[in-house]
Amino acid sequence: MRIGIGADHNAYEAKEELKRYVAEELGHEVKDYGTYSPAAVDYPGIAFNTATAVKDGEIERAILICGTGIGMAISANKIKGIRAAQVHDPYSAERAQMSNNAQIITFGGKIIGVDVMKLLAKEYLSNTFAGGNSERKVEQITAREEEEIEYAKNHSC
Repeated sequence: MRIGIGADHNAYEAKEELKRYVAEELGHEVKDYGTYSPAAVDYPGIAFNTATAVKDGEIERAILICGTGIGMAISANKIKGIRAAQVHDPYSAERAQMSNNAQIITFGGKIIGVDVMKLLAKEYLSNTFAGGNSERKVEQITAREEEEIEYAKNHSC
């Protein structure tokens, strides 16, 4: 798979190590969406660019890391059609894909270590969306997103 990886300065070192792991140990093609140094950077731009690449089909899935993982998830979820899930244990990493068809997972670089990130990335990337009852729920989320877009179009100034 083509996997995007991005992080802010809080997780630059972890991103670099995780990037190597996903490519060399798991055998995926990896595209780095920044940051490219430990210098301070705001995470929304990295999340927006990575999520847009998923939406546009440049990459199939992505992993984003900031201090808590929360900001990256919120930012990535602002891109239409994207489902980003913050994960912190093997079960949430598995279910992000199997139950929610999340194209992106996020980690908190100040919360979990890189060894845990590797374990979670492996779990997430080794699973596929199961469909079934979950498909109906994902379709409901997508339908609501479309309603919001229609509402905005009809109520703009």
